[in-house]
Amino acid sequence: MVENRPGLTLLRHAILIAGILIIGLPIWVALVAATHPSNAFVSDLMPMWFGDVGLANFERVLTNEEQVLGVEVSASWMMWNSFIMAMVIAVGKIVISILSAFAIVYFRFPLRRTCFWLIFVTLMLPVEVRILPTYEVVASLGMLNSYAGLTVPLIASATATFLFRQFFLSIPNSLAEAARIDGAGPLRFFRDILLPLSINNIAALFVILFIYGWNQYLWPLVVTTDEDYYTIVMVIKRLMTAGEGNVPWNVIMTTTVLAMLPPVLVVLVMQKFFVRGLVDQEK
Repeated sequence: MVENRPGLTLLRHAILIAGILIIGLPIWVALVAATHPSNAFVSDLMPMWFGDVGLANFERVLTNEEQVLGVEVSASWMMWNSFIMAMVIAVGKIVISILSAFAIVYFRFPLRRTCFWLIFVTLMLPVEVRILPTYEVVASLGMLNSYAGLTVPLIASATATFLFRQFFLSIPNSLAEAARIDGAGPLRFFRDILLPLSINNIAALFVILFIYGWNQYLWPLVVTTDEDYYTIVMVIKRLMTAGEGNVPWNVIMTTTVLAMLPPVLVVLVMQKFFVRGLVDQEK
């Protein structure tokens, strides 16, 4: 039973408000800075209210007018590259993981548990640890400066495989037996029973994996030298080191706001499924 005490309620609200302020202040600064001209940041004082050149800043960045981004391609094209990378990684991870979990749970073959634990052990080997051998393989296959090179090395997920496996283990065996009695084969059982039951889990994982793919910085930086394959996250770091003492903060913050929009939209659109996938009592 939760006690309803005025003092505790006030403390909880104070903590929540403080958390909102801590998280929201950088976002507010980025939004405000994106609406000011570059000369507004010459002094040591950061403007804390909106300016009158916000639309012009977004237009300059999206079209890369006068090459304000320091590269040939525009922010809109880099956002497209980031979107392709995030979508392929998210969808690819989900497809491979759910099929792997399906095979591990519902098929009997030698070394089945060993295969699962080998997949699980790869959680200790993120891309930053294996970046050199992975780069060598990608380079030898001629996949540098390509969408395949951006996405394929990141397309497998031991975490998603583990989550799907745990969910499938919670499904009663009577469903599989009933499907077998009705003459349904493995693929039909997977398509007609497991997939509908996994919708919430798939949606929750899609949100997490889309944000993971969208925010990738190190791997795109390593495998791309052609500006046509740059992502929106890469150019933010480039802008911060573009010039000594003359950092275009309005352009940086405008690009940052643009980089935040797609993940926020994905979370807002899929919020209901995302919450269900995380708190569903039946999984």
